[in-house]
Amino acid sequence: MKLLKPLALAFLLPFATEMASAYVPTNFNPEAKVILMNDSLKWDTKLPFDKDVIKGKLANGFQYYIRKNSEPEKRVTMYLAMKVGSILENEKELGLAHFMEHMNFNGLKHFPKNDLIDYLQKAGVRFGSDLNAYTSFDETVYQLPIPSDDPELLKNGLQVMRDWAQDALLETDEINKERGVIMEEMRGGRGAQQRMRDQYIKVMLNGSRYADRLPIGTEQVIMNFDPEVIRNFHAEWYRPDLQSLIIVGDVDPQQMEAEVKRLFSDMKVPKTIKPRTEYKVDLLNKNQFIKVTDPEMTYTVGQIMIKHPEEKVSTVKDYRRELLKDVFNQMINARYSELSQSANPPFIQGGVDISGFLGGLDNLGAFFVSKPGQFEEGFKAVVRELDRFQRFGFTETEFKRAVSSIAKNNETSYVERDKRKSDSYVNAYLNHFLKDGPALSNEDRYEITKQLLPTLTLKEVEAVGKEFYKDINRDVLILAPDAEKDKLPEEAAVNSWFAAIEKEDLKPYDDKVSDLPMLSKTPVKGSIKSEKSIDGIETKELTLSNGVKVLLKPTKFKNDQIMISAYSPGGTSLYSDADFMSATFAGNLVNSSGIGQLNTVELQKSLTGKEVNISPYITERSEGLRGATDKESLKTAFEMVYGYFTEPRIEDDVFQSTISKQKDMMANRENDPNFVYSDAIQRTLYGNSIRRVPYGVNELDKVNQARALEIYKDRFADASDFTFVIVGSFTEEEIKPYLEEYVASLPTTNRDEKPKDLNLYEKNKGVEKIVNKGKEAKAMVRLTLYGDYTYNEQENINASAVETILTNKLIERLREEESGVYGTGARFSYSKFPKPRYSFLIVFGTSVDKYPSLINSSMDEIKKLKANGPSQVDLDKFKIEEKRQLELSLRENGFWASEILGSVQNQTDPTNVTRYLEELDKVTVESVKEAANKYLKEEDFYKFILLPDATK
Repeated sequence: MKLLKPLALAFLLPFATEMASAYVPTNFNPEAKVILMNDSLKWDTKLPFDKDVIKGKLANGFQYYIRKNSEPEKRVTMYLAMKVGSILENEKELGLAHFMEHMNFNGLKHFPKNDLIDYLQKAGVRFGSDLNAYTSFDETVYQLPIPSDDPELLKNGLQVMRDWAQDALLETDEINKERGVIMEEMRGGRGAQQRMRDQYIKVMLNGSRYADRLPIGTEQVIMNFDPEVIRNFHAEWYRPDLQSLIIVGDVDPQQMEAEVKRLFSDMKVPKTIKPRTEYKVDLLNKNQFIKVTDPEMTYTVGQIMIKHPEEKVSTVKDYRRELLKDVFNQMINARYSELSQSANPPFIQGGVDISGFLGGLDNLGAFFVSKPGQFEEGFKAVVRELDRFQRFGFTETEFKRAVSSIAKNNETSYVERDKRKSDSYVNAYLNHFLKDGPALSNEDRYEITKQLLPTLTLKEVEAVGKEFYKDINRDVLILAPDAEKDKLPEEAAVNSWFAAIEKEDLKPYDDKVSDLPMLSKTPVKGSIKSEKSIDGIETKELTLSNGVKVLLKPTKFKNDQIMISAYSPGGTSLYSDADFMSATFAGNLVNSSGIGQLNTVELQKSLTGKEVNISPYITERSEGLRGATDKESLKTAFEMVYGYFTEPRIEDDVFQSTISKQKDMMANRENDPNFVYSDAIQRTLYGNSIRRVPYGVNELDKVNQARALEIYKDRFADASDFTFVIVGSFTEEEIKPYLEEYVASLPTTNRDEKPKDLNLYEKNKGVEKIVNKGKEAKAMVRLTLYGDYTYNEQENINASAVETILTNKLIERLREEESGVYGTGARFSYSKFPKPRYSFLIVFGTSVDKYPSLINSSMDEIKKLKANGPSQVDLDKFKIEEKRQLELSLRENGFWASEILGSVQNQTDPTNVTRYLEELDKVTVESVKEAANKYLKEEDFYKFILLPDATK
């Protein structure tokens, strides 16, 4: 289960992503047409509800939303939402809304004990990533995405929803077993952030009821409540008038509606209905200040929260105001981004956002991560930009860029509307039910946004920002390491900083843009020398005149998405340890700088309103590019490709800013138990190799700006050994001219180059390493194996089977049977180069007293797998999960880009994926048993254990 903050207004997709350069006739809601024909005085008309949704309410108060959507095909997503969260708990129930969520996975009327998870796994549904739920202050939401092409499974999926709604068994023994699981969830969340939150939350939430109703609850209640208390909570609150079912997917809506009526109409309403109180966070009409430190905090954060009454969105006028806020957010944050890229940035990171808060409030929130010992400078820099805006406003060019960015996103979303995933619809309907938020159709959102954007004015945006930037109901919150305690200001000092900035002689913002083209010279066009088809995967391989190979796979999975990647063997492995740090940072430094004639800020501004991103990288064994674009920005994308090869830059400001931030971020990292633990693991495995252990200030001082650029240019000097992979919504005729002009023209030297084997391998025989760090009484365990591997398709699938089957068995044993962990899992990883190697990992967190027995239990599950192999049932669960996931993956551009590029990197047949199901069928109980015996040698495990300071 996952604990989430309250749902944001999902419709605020200034919005999502999308673009159509011309108006496309639509099936436009007549109600929306009327709205837009009205003048501004009529803008109080309510926003139209999504016309493609069947919305209904049963006699018992139960509501439902049903929408047909065929992406992904043969799938349906179901959500059960209820207006029941931790805010409704009394003092004896603290944590029981969340506990109840857990119990709905531990015994239902039609799925007793753990039968629910077992049944769904047999259908290919994954616990955690597919089957899940969350509890927050005001709601509990259950989710179940399942295949819709199996009538029996679809029927049972609806039955699960019905059981979740009111038919939990709540057996005493299951309740008692789950106490330990929730305690481990609570324990896992303990640390610096939790300890500080416990101190500031009353201030942040204005002393409201919310401050005392964190969903995780209290240990006292969780471990001691009488089972009858949770049964009463369930009977009182799990009732139809507080619930709604959301169904989006490849289904027949009318059939689904009939089934919903059949299953949910008989739900009982209590004889005495307890009113569902709407709790609020009241404004105090005063300013507040609090500073909190902790010995394990690794950086200092400053936050300014200026609270305002919540602005609901129900009319076109409200929607337009949200657009104004979005424009403001984009413009102010562009300034902070520019400031953070300066040679000596005043903070590590900073930003401002007008958004929803909690309990009937919105807020303008400003935050920054301070450089060590420079809190005042960072604080003043954040406030100074807000004051600069307040005095001088924004420029017209900033405004036009922000509006064009929103317009582009709106267009892109609309173009992809028929490819929109079912999951992406759910939040709008959830928000409609839970918060009375808007739920517009794709067409209405597109048209309303498109017609409202030109009506926005710069003055209106500035007015909205000034409304929210006030000096009342303002909270200042400071979180810092204990070591910074003496350097932190008191409230009077902070107030004096606000006053001092008001008196500063600020200058208007200078919006620096460039009219220069990105590239200083036009490429000399090359040609396509040869073509051949790769049968089975509808891909074509081109060889260009300069030796570059290009693999093209046109698809129709998206209407306007083109993914571009490039790969060349080499990487940092070819450079000495003395050059390693410069080589490691080279790709990031170039990526953070501009291209050709444009510096980083000018480049970012020039790309506003374009759906394009190309980034260079250098890893240990390769270099290349990765990114994506739409058709409209194809030329820009290939200009960036050409520029990163021929006109890369590392700007002085970017270099100084990057290295400065890196040093600042590591100043207090030794406070963090997780860092100390990770550092100890790496040093145990690899000694003090600079290429494997976390680098420090001394290593950062070895990054040389000139040498980094020199290494980068060397890596991209010879395009002849590069392979480009391009996947997406293009035709060969559209893409070939760009390949000839910008890729076939890339420089070559025809050198023969291979990555170097650095011989940095883990010893096959493990050791036990205990690390003592941290205040909390909790343990973290990592059990790992390393060794040589037999790399082939069949072995890889058997390794995946070992991973999935052991993960399921560990969850059953460590969580469900022994109540010792919240989460656990196994990971079997393998690689082909520089030589075939594997790693195997089991990881879990638990209490200090339980970790030895849980290690033993983990080893026992490995022994069982080795002795007996998996059960046929467990093997079948793995196979159906693989088949169902492959069905989805085969319709994703990202999957094909990764598969094709992976075949290039691993020198394997790119058509292997077409035979995956045949290879999967060859996996047997015996083959998994054989793989487990071959690779899982208990005596060779590394045992890395993190314990608190006091444990010896």
